[in-house]
Amino acid sequence: MLELRPSCEGCGKSLPPNAADAMICTYECTFCEVCALTTLRNVCPNCGGNFQHRPVRTRAQLAKHPAGSEPSAVKIDEASHASFFERYRNTPPGQR
Repeated sequence: MLELRPSCEGCGKSLPPNAADAMICTYECTFCEVCALTTLRNVCPNCGGNFQHRPVRTRAQLAKHPAGSEPSAVKIDEASHASFFERYRNTPPGQR
């Protein structure tokens, strides 16, 4: 079951369960679309994976399985990510 983390780890933007711009990697690192695709260039700074839009949980599903409520720490180190990104720049996500 996805945690549906409530905020972007990059900028702190609120990402409610129905946020159309919430993106996650395979480990559920959660970023807004702007951070994931612009700042991070589709490379997760934690695992090196790519991002996909987070699925939206229905209201009935949310009643049974509520979204997370603990905000994520904001922690993009752009200089560190730039060197991390260089390792994956020319490698497609499925081959990382």
